[in-house]
Amino acid sequence: QDAIDRKEKRSETFKTAVLGLETGTPALKTEELGRRAPQWVRDNLVTMCMRCREPFNAIRRRRHHCRACGYVVCARCSDYKAELQYDGNRLNRVCQECYVFLTGHVVLEDREGKHKGILEKGAAEVSGRSLLCSSLQLLDKNGKGGTRGWFVIPQDDPLVLYIYAAPQDVRAHTSIPLLGYQVKDLPQGDSRHLFQLAQSRQVYTFVADTEELKRRWMRAMARSAAGITHLAESEDVDS
Repeated sequence: QDAIDRKEKRSETFKTAVLGLETGTPALKTEELGRRAPQWVRDNLVTMCMRCREPFNAIRRRRHHCRACGYVVCARCSDYKAELQYDGNRLNRVCQECYVFLTGHVVLEDREGKHKGILEKGAAEVSGRSLLCSSLQLLDKNGKGGTRGWFVIPQDDPLVLYIYAAPQDVRAHTSIPLLGYQVKDLPQGDSRHLFQLAQSRQVYTFVADTEELKRRWMRAMARSAAGITHLAESEDVDS
């Protein structure tokens, strides 16, 4: 019964998975796993294993693709083999979740059931039901350099800004509680569309790709900073 419950739970997980945030590529349906070749998630869309959430690096943790679901995973999480119907029932490298789903075998170190931390929300899943999501650049304190990432304000957590290194990462690397911040417009400098979040001595400076995208983020952040969690489209006003 425990094995049945696990399989049913994974079935629902695969049915609701979203892999095509930027590529437009849908996840395979549960009944297609192993029967049809998946379209792989591109390496440059993730910075960490899509299963264990450990960051990739060139030496200790290399990228691999699960031949069943197409996820980008580390060696440890893809150290399994399962027969895939689309490849003539030959054994292929698959991730742990697909291995359990396809074979029915239970893996003892399975970590399913652990409570997800505040940052352990997948970017694709959260972006699919967000108030606003896009690529932005967050400048460092001297305003000369910065980090480009994927920024999301989720519908189910509208007072927090989640920051991912890449749009398919399964874990955010940081978050900013927006309540109480002031949103400030900055003059355009060096063709960059700048705006800030400021509260007391804490200041975050962002760069948007376009002026329109900048205005959208300023409106969304201002609503969150004011504690407004629901706002009809007709009530939307410029900041």
